Amino acid sequence: MRRLFIALSLPDEVRERLSSLGGGVPGARWVAPENLHLTLRFLGEVDNGLARDIDDALHQVDAPPFELILSGLGAFTEGKRTITALWAGIETNDALARLQAKVEQAAIRAGLPPERRKFKPHVTLARGRIENGPKLEQFLTGHSLLRIGPIQIDSFTLFSSHLQPSGAIYSPEVTYPLSY
Repeated sequence: MRRLFIALSLPDEVRERLSSLGGGVPGARWVAPENLHLTLRFLGEVDNGLARDIDDALHQVDAPPFELILSGLGAFTEGKRTITALWAGIETNDALARLQAKVEQAAIRAGLPPERRKFKPHVTLARGRIENGPKLEQFLTGHSLLRIGPIQIDSFTLFSSHLQPSGAIYSPEVTYPLSY
């Protein structure tokens, strides 16, 4: 069994810039720069046979390269008070939405159930039980005008995720080029 997800990799300079934002928010565990990405579809634990079927289906995804822009910061909450993640947002992007829909259809064709959650494109910057207080407010306000890009996207990647006590280690398994 392997824990897999499909994502867009980000250029080193974008990951470094996002990583430089980290710090000063109680309870936030910041994502390592090498692990910053934009998830298109989380697949979970899959056996090798299903992994091969997913790979075959992803090779059939046909989409052109495009550009995206990171814009603003936000937080995911659980209930009214608990903040579970901080993220960088993505400007509305039809090409990204089309690629994600094609990746979702490929996952379904390979035998996975449909994703129940609506796709909300973002790059997770930190996770944890983040304290909802003045430091968080200061962080979000201070970076509210964040804008990075345009970023050229010319491929997507199937990653494996290896959970460690220090955090997950993501390894690219297969990269799928986008072409006209």
